[in-house]
Amino acid sequence: MAKNSIKVSANVADTVKPTVAGTKNPGLRALRTIVGRVTTPLLPDDYLKLANPLWSARELRGRVLSVRRETEDSATLVIKPGWGFSFDYQPGQYIGIGVQIDGRWRWRSYSLTSAPSRTTRTITITVKAMPEGFLSTHLVDGLAPGTIVRLAAPQGNFVMPDPAPAKVLFLTGGSGITPVMSMLRTLARRDQITDIVHLHSAPTESDVMFASELAELALAHHSYRLRTRATRTQGRLDLSRLDDEVPDWRERQTWACGPEGILDAAQRCWSSAGLGERLHLERFAVSKAAVHGQGGTVEFARSGKTATVDAATPLMDAGEQVGVQMPFGCRMGICQSCVVGLVEGHVRDLRTGVEHEPGSRVQTCISAASGDCVLDV
Repeated sequence: MAKNSIKVSANVADTVKPTVAGTKNPGLRALRTIVGRVTTPLLPDDYLKLANPLWSARELRGRVLSVRRETEDSATLVIKPGWGFSFDYQPGQYIGIGVQIDGRWRWRSYSLTSAPSRTTRTITITVKAMPEGFLSTHLVDGLAPGTIVRLAAPQGNFVMPDPAPAKVLFLTGGSGITPVMSMLRTLARRDQITDIVHLHSAPTESDVMFASELAELALAHHSYRLRTRATRTQGRLDLSRLDDEVPDWRERQTWACGPEGILDAAQRCWSSAGLGERLHLERFAVSKAAVHGQGGTVEFARSGKTATVDAATPLMDAGEQVGVQMPFGCRMGICQSCVVGLVEGHVRDLRTGVEHEPGSRVQTCISAASGDCVLDV
């Protein structure tokens, strides 16, 4: 089977903190405890943050050093992480970033586009502003250098091993090039540009992120062969004719990231060839099943509030409509942060159509009412 890595578009509630690093040094822990006793009600960490916002051991932070435009609707953020960040992340992984907007912390996850390095002490993410993406637009167009952001630890299994395979195929589309950019920069730094073919699609030539750097990489390394496709004029890549583009694709380890259509086509192509283990996929979203049913009244037992919703409205959204705040993380059904007990009635998984019965624990971000129901929240 193809190896899938689903990126969590994290949107973590204020009460649900991302993974952060703690203080491991016993002596420093003891010192913090002693100082804490004489600084109550403020903790040492509070004074450290007053001195420097990045000096926090309770939460992972970063300062935005610059926002560099890549294309008309995308930009690279250069971030200096604070205490506790590990620069040993693997190329291809992603991080969560939280930005305070109108008094609320809004979270999303983005691929790291930088190569792991302990010397630069900075990281980069590259963000494409999406029409429906409030935070992505803010990051591209409205985030000022100097802004302090919250960070979640790097994660994800869409990664490039060290050493790199002898023969590699990168199959990317649009912003799906971002995790692969980290891989390419890392391979160049390690002098491991092996036999690499890179097929990249974008609507137009001006929409190709990192275009100049990719062209320079191809000039400097003859074994890196880049082929870009402008889909508005050339049409989408037809994987049924992949032999014409890359005759030896079956011999290559392949990393694919981009729109759902091309990833689904790749999964079918590699599976039919019996080569699923050679295909590594990164999906930025989760598809939902067709909606059936009439919805119902959702009762939130602990708060005593109710909401009447249709069959397409996630239980989490139903709660937020009436002021019931529930813990959440990715809002995509991946991270399990939003699980609550179903006391009465039935709810339906919006991805699979499976109905859950009373006594189950359900994910409120991807489950909807299938008739009247009661949640233990």
